[in-house]
Amino acid sequence: MRHTTELSAARWRKSSYSNTNGGSCVEVADGFPGLVPVRDSKSPQGPALLIPATAWTEFVGSLKQQG
Repeated sequence: MRHTTELSAARWRKSSYSNTNGGSCVEVADGFPGLVPVRDSKSPQGPALLIPATAWTEFVGSLKQQG
């Protein structure tokens, strides 16, 4: 089954860990219940990953433990 989510009106925000010289730029969008859209800010017209919110929370939590 294919799942599509309309992201044209998404309000993207850049990660505070993205650097200013053009590398490692990750953006996420809020307002999608149960999902966290993620994209590369250097390619805003490119594809976005739709990550389940619970998986995103676990991912971010594990990064905080490592940092």
